[in-house]
This record gives sequence, structure tokens and C-alpha cells, in this order.
Amino acid sequence: MFTGTYTAIVTPFKDGKVDEAAFRRLIDFQVENGVDGIVPAGTTGEAATLDYDEHLRVVEIAVEQAAKRCLIVAGTGSNSTREAIELSQKAERLGVDGLLLASPYYNKPTQEGVYRHYRAIAEAVSTKIMLYNVPGRTAGEIGVDTCVRLARDFPTIVSLKEAGGSTERVSLLRKQLPREFTILSGDDPQTLPFMAVGAVGVVSVASNIIPREVVQLVAAFRKGHFNESLNQHLRWYPLFKDLFLESNPIPVKAALHLLGRIEAEYRLPLCEMGSSNLERLRRTLVALGLL
Repeated sequence: MFTGTYTAIVTPFKDGKVDEAAFRRLIDFQVENGVDGIVPAGTTGEAATLDYDEHLRVVEIAVEQAAKRCLIVAGTGSNSTREAIELSQKAERLGVDGLLLASPYYNKPTQEGVYRHYRAIAEAVSTKIMLYNVPGRTAGEIGVDTCVRLARDFPTIVSLKEAGGSTERVSLLRKQLPREFTILSGDDPQTLPFMAVGAVGVVSVASNIIPREVVQLVAAFRKGHFNESLNQHLRWYPLFKDLFLESNPIPVKAALHLLGRIEAEYRLPLCEMGSSNLERLRRTLVALGLL
């Protein structure tokens, strides 16, 4: 079900609150540039510092503003299974098309615990689920065998956002998972390499800035236009890298501010970008003709 380009959209803030007007404009920009879906309230959306009501409000706005023009896959993960279930059920009632669920962080569960976590959520909702493997943030991973087990046992678990950085792991997953189960890159620099071994798209940070170009990169590869896809990858690779000069979403929000789309506002413990890194990012935007 989930293929193509999904934007892990930022949550703009203004004066300490969610900037709803700016957020709606960002969603329109994504839709107008052809993305397949938007992922609100994920890592890039600073979900970790949204309070409970804000989290659901961000999801609600995304559903309202997209108005079925693209899919909405809401971030509803938690290291508390009970909280993840509650968020997922409420997002489901808001009308989302899917749920993005990061593997439980901090607790460091066993693979059996990871399996039971996702089982409990899958049994509590009917919406399609995209697993999210991001060991750099969670201190653990969804093992290949666990992914296979979940895909086999629960028909609503249909996709994986893979941010483990390993083409070998993607190869193993693609070989063992059902063909209809989709794998999407969770890192822009890895989109093309991961697609070469079986991924079918990306949940992108860079598409906050260049949605049409990321859509073109993914679509070109899927149509077999490999040189075109490679050229797009190489052209935009400096931006892919510079959007991770500091912890995501600091650089992408800084870039959007430089482009005049949002305020450069974060919530602690995130803070503004360092001056030298900001200047490097600005030079990259200029060199790429974006600024």
C-alpha cells in the first residue's frame, strides 16, 4: 500500500505554539508538488516535545488540510505500549490512512517484547501500520525475523520505514518478507541504494524543501530510468547530507526559515543551528539554486 514519496513534515512553531497557518501552507506545498503522502508528528515533526493534545491536533490538521489529496500516515509511536495504542486509536478516529510506529525506545525490550508491542497495537486498531526501524534513536532495532513474524501474523502491518543505514539488512528483509510488504528508506542519502535492493520509496526529510525533486528521483527509479534517478540523487546529495549537519529537524527547519516558510523556532532540548553549520547550509541552498 505505501509506496513512493512521503514527507516527514516539520511542525512549525510560533511564540511557543503550533503555527497552524504555516503548517497548513506546508501541507498545501507538499500536495501541490505531488507527494504520495505526509507523515505528521514523527521525529521530524518534533513529536517528542508536543504535548498530548498538540500531537493529535497536528494529525487532525494534516488530515483536514490534505483533504484526501494525499495519504496521511501519522506518527503514533511510544515507548509505552498503552500510550501508543491510545494515540493510534485516536489518530484512526481522525481519519488517517496509516500509522507510523517507531520501535520502543529507551526501554530496550527483547525481540519478543518488540513483537508483543506491535501485536498489541495491531490488535487494537484496523488502520494500516508502517513499522519504523531507527536504531540510532531507539537504542534497539526491529530484527529481521521480528519483521517477518509481524508481517506474517498481522495483515494490517504492511510496510517498514527503514533507517538502519544498511543495504545488507534491506536485502535480507526484501528476500524474506512477502512481496506485497513494502520497504521505504528512512534516510534521504540511502533512498537510491535501498531502492536498488528492493525498497520502493522514501519517508523523506529533504522533501520538506524539494518535494517534486524527491518524487522525481523515486518515480524515475521505479520506472526503470536508473540514470535519471542517479542524476537526481547526485544533484541533491549535498542537501541530503547537510540536512543532517545537526540533529533532525534542526537543519530542515533552519532551511525552511531561510526560504521564508516558517519561523526558526524549536522546543528544548532542541535549539537553533550553530552559526557555522547554518552558513554551510545557506551556501548549499544557494549553490543548488534554492535560495
